[in-house]
Amino acid sequence: MKELLVILCLLTLHAHRSLAQEEPLAKYPVTGTLTEAGNNKPLLFANVALFSADSVLVAGVTSDENGKFSIPTPVGSYYLKITYVAMADKLVSGIHVVNQSVNLGIIAIKPSATVLEELVVRGEKSQMELELDKRVFNVGKDLSNVGSNASDILNNVPSVTVDVEGKVALRGSQNVRILIDGKQSGMVGMNPAEALRQIPGDLIESIEVITNPSSRYDAEGEVGILNIVMKKNVRYGLNGSFMATAGYPANFGGSFNINFRKKKTNLIASYGLMYREGPGRGNSRQEYNSADTSFVYEQTNHRNRGGLSNNLMLGMDYFINNFNTLTTTFSIRKSKNNNNSRLEYRDFDFNNTLTETVIRTEKETEPRTNFEAALNYKKTFERKGQSLSVDAKYILSDETESSKYNQYTFNEADGLRQRSYNTEDEKNFLIQADYVYPFGKEGRIETGLKSSIRLLDNDFSVHQQNPELNWQILPQFDNYLAYNEKIHAVYLMASNQFNKFFIQAGLRGEYSDILTELKKTQEKKHRQYFNLFPSVHLSYKLQDDQTVQLSYSYRLSRPGFRDLLPFSNFSDSRVFRAGNPLLNPEYTHSFEAGHLLNMNKGTLLSSIYYRHRLGVVENITSVDSSGFTRLTPINLSTGNSYGFEFTFTYDPLPWWKWNANANIFRAMNEGFYNDKLYKSDTYTWTGRVASRMSIAKLMDFQASVNYRAPRKTTQGRDLATYAIDLGLSKDVLQGKATVTLSVRDLLNTQKRRSVVESAGYYSRSDFLWRSRQFLVTFAYRLNRSKEKAKSDSRSDFGEEE
Repeated sequence: MKELLVILCLLTLHAHRSLAQEEPLAKYPVTGTLTEAGNNKPLLFANVALFSADSVLVAGVTSDENGKFSIPTPVGSYYLKITYVAMADKLVSGIHVVNQSVNLGIIAIKPSATVLEELVVRGEKSQMELELDKRVFNVGKDLSNVGSNASDILNNVPSVTVDVEGKVALRGSQNVRILIDGKQSGMVGMNPAEALRQIPGDLIESIEVITNPSSRYDAEGEVGILNIVMKKNVRYGLNGSFMATAGYPANFGGSFNINFRKKKTNLIASYGLMYREGPGRGNSRQEYNSADTSFVYEQTNHRNRGGLSNNLMLGMDYFINNFNTLTTTFSIRKSKNNNNSRLEYRDFDFNNTLTETVIRTEKETEPRTNFEAALNYKKTFERKGQSLSVDAKYILSDETESSKYNQYTFNEADGLRQRSYNTEDEKNFLIQADYVYPFGKEGRIETGLKSSIRLLDNDFSVHQQNPELNWQILPQFDNYLAYNEKIHAVYLMASNQFNKFFIQAGLRGEYSDILTELKKTQEKKHRQYFNLFPSVHLSYKLQDDQTVQLSYSYRLSRPGFRDLLPFSNFSDSRVFRAGNPLLNPEYTHSFEAGHLLNMNKGTLLSSIYYRHRLGVVENITSVDSSGFTRLTPINLSTGNSYGFEFTFTYDPLPWWKWNANANIFRAMNEGFYNDKLYKSDTYTWTGRVASRMSIAKLMDFQASVNYRAPRKTTQGRDLATYAIDLGLSKDVLQGKATVTLSVRDLLNTQKRRSVVESAGYYSRSDFLWRSRQFLVTFAYRLNRSKEKAKSDSRSDFGEEE
């Protein structure tokens, strides 16, 4: 590892020394003024590329606010190529620089409807793009995503499900790693479910699904990685997009994403403001029968979670020269939720006679602040594909949950009053370096290292008012958790292509040093372990339209912060969800085989997979004689699962598009806890079908259905759930803006329904986290066409060609 650090440092020093030793040649400016043919208006921010007589790119600039440009040029013979969206390309030849400046005067550029038409068709993103080790789902092409948040968008991604509590699962497993722009982020750190609801979907470009990550990625995430790619571009001039949303139940917000590019500097900024409310309701029935006592109670609950959130990101790209780029970004997210709930318990005796009704209310405030600062340096070399990248990031997060509870019965003069405090502070430091060296025609070697330090403090307590109106701490709900995590990693990976055969193999080593300490009860657990994580990807091109893939990876899932925290939520006085500070990581061997078929009007990706898991974490429900139910995660079992998945896109007509996804699998878990055998064996599936059509070229309509089949668990079963989404969009203001109407969960069917059964205990629950949502969204594009290319085409000097 020390040798690798030395190599990376020497490479960086060599790059800077080379820059310092360059002796500039005498250069003379080639100047001119660009105008639009017919009206003589200046052509702003057009791309001007200077080529030598033998067609070697020499330099490139853009025209300024007055249409003028200037290119410092050595002595020699050249020609110019001028390009601009919706304008015909312009070639200016016969440029000779001989010891003096050259003024080309006014250059008129003609518009071209043909060029514009071709650009729109060529630049349109498909909803799904397939790559060797991932699938990319472009958010903007799905109308049901417009005006939504990150959690809603993930729920529309094939293979991904989001339950009513906001927990994200990939192929049926919640042990999935969520990244922002390919890196860990405090935006989804301590409380991913709530954080994802506060990221405006308008700021998201795409979702990448990586089911068998290679060694360049962290080993974290048993079932794979979901990478949320935020919007960013380096187009010349001032351009961007603006969006406003209004909906019912209350969902109001606005966002913008803009950038200004001029010469070597690109300034970027995005901001999202959102206020939303999430009314939910549910009911449950609990039955307990033992030799000592029997009781039954039913519960109904109504709650509303919501509040105001802000997301701001500022950044700058600085193109030092042809080979060196420096990028810095700052982001801050502030939010404040006000969460209210009302629970009603109805107690019955053994004869099913109502004996008592208890009401419990909660009022919670939940302010959050997240700050991130990131710095990236990237160096490319004259050898195509060779690069060095160094990243550093600092994350600071703060969250405080403060709740007041009031519990009473109809025959009580005074009720029970309680309050709870839960403060969570997190600091995260990250640095990594990645180096790519190409060899041969298609080969490349990749290596890198990464270190991250995560420091998290959590202070929680519950207080209860006594008859003298004094507040007393409940000792069983009072502690202070300190969580210190240090992870150091290094990886090496190589790949090459031999005719139709492609192979990629890598090995990642990770050293983990994790200390968990409950300070008030003096409980401490220190874990130190080193693991090697291999990965292999094979691909063979059967024909031009068919490819088969094989892959293997070994991964782990470390317990999340919420899984370790002994205190979680005190809203329900009879059902207590708590973490387990003694949890250990899960380990997974993952195998996958895939077949990709490209057809004239669509694509079909079919996959079969198998996962073997060790130390599977499961939530175990236990009940005491007083009726207090506790849900606790433990390393329960060994698990095996295998399945078949397909993703299908089909365009029967130019104005009609279909896509469908289904994941059919079997999951088997088995393990012992407190000398009792727990096991499950379930066959189940998830699926999504969406259809989008253009109606008389005036508007677009989309309908989609998500379905999750029932499945068995180690203590019961989860019942089926489904949702229908609709969307309608129309371009206005000559194509510069779009109005979208949509409805999510049309029939109010996206509920969590589950049954838990064990010796002497039965529970049934039904909960709808958020009711049907109606949205209207207005999007305006500034100096940006509606259809956008997959990525900006940039030449070696960091500018668009």
